[in-house]
Amino acid sequence: MDSIYDLRKLLLKFGTIIYIGDRLADLELMEEEINELYQVKVITKEQFLQAKIIITKEKEKIK
Repeated sequence: MDSIYDLRKLLLKFGTIIYIGDRLADLELMEEEINELYQVKVITKEQFLQAKIIITKEKEKIK
C-alpha cells in the first residue's frame, strides 16, 4: 500500500466508502475506520501501520 488510492481500495474491500468533500475530514474518517478494522483484527499490523503512515503524510501535505 503506497497511496491514498490504495488505502481507499482496502477500505472498499470492507464496504467502506469515504467521501465528504473535505480532504482533512476524509482522512480523519479513514483513520478511524483503519483503527476499528485493526482492533477487530481484520487487517494485519503491517497494513495498519502503512495506512497510518499514508494518512499522516497526507495530513502534513494539507497543513
